[in-house]
Amino acid sequence: MYLNPLHILLFCVAGWMNREQAEVVEYLKAKNKILRELLGNKRPRLNDNQRRRLAVLGKSLGRRLLLTCCCIVTPDTILRWHRKLVAKKYDGSANRGAGRPRIASRIGRLVVRMATENRLWGYRRIQGALANLGCSVCKESVKRILKKSGIEPAPVRTKRTTWHEFLGAHWDSLGACDFFTVEVWTPFGLVRHMVFFVIELKTRRIKIAGVAPDPNGPWMSQVARNLTDCYDGFLIDKRYLIHDRDPLYTAQFTAILASAGIKCIRLPAKSPNLKDHVACCTSLVLFVETSWNLLRSDSFCPWLLTGPLPLTGS
Repeated sequence: MYLNPLHILLFCVAGWMNREQAEVVEYLKAKNKILRELLGNKRPRLNDNQRRRLAVLGKSLGRRLLLTCCCIVTPDTILRWHRKLVAKKYDGSANRGAGRPRIASRIGRLVVRMATENRLWGYRRIQGALANLGCSVCKESVKRILKKSGIEPAPVRTKRTTWHEFLGAHWDSLGACDFFTVEVWTPFGLVRHMVFFVIELKTRRIKIAGVAPDPNGPWMSQVARNLTDCYDGFLIDKRYLIHDRDPLYTAQFTAILASAGIKCIRLPAKSPNLKDHVACCTSLVLFVETSWNLLRSDSFCPWLLTGPLPLTGS
């Protein structure tokens, strides 16, 4: 077979060019590895133009060759760029409106007030009442407002009695009691005395039930007998007596009151708001009004550490 010298020359040039291109590719691979080592775990931040050029070149090579090459991006990354471009084309979020406006705060307060003052009203009843006032609110919005405020649905609300409703229902038969202290000068020096008083919640009438420097269980039992006396007992027409969790309210004290038909209501711990009627009576005003009567006892000295006394007694 006769070989043309021109063909031999072309084969030599082609082989030399292929070898040169292979050396360039190896050089670029080594350069790519060095750059990736310098970057470490940091991901390269490419702009849109760089992504476009890599995607065009990667498409011509194919997935198999891209996996063998030491590339800064994988074929899956190029496909993810494509999916983002397609999603961006059909993205209409920029044309969206602001959505449904929020419910005004005054309407929210009105919903809570209606549910609080009318425990039998459900979501639709409150919705209708708001419609009568010119406020358009759906039932689910009313439900969401009440749930956010911690108010239960109407069937559950009707089964529970609030403290305010309990006081209103038994106002005529309610009494409350508590202690306050006074500092008194005695022949033995300054001594603290405990003053036990009872208040009638309806009329705010106050009874000083007893004064003692060291009250105990028997003393409290005698006080209970005096308060439930059948002739002039202060609690003779009462059915409930509210008191705190003081240990002086012993079992014998509550038993004596129970024998007279009075039920003791023990307040929960850390609830000063439930005894506001009694707390106001332990202030300086009550003490000034009752101090003159307290001084009539022979065990008290005429000078107390609370300031000047009134000239006339109550």
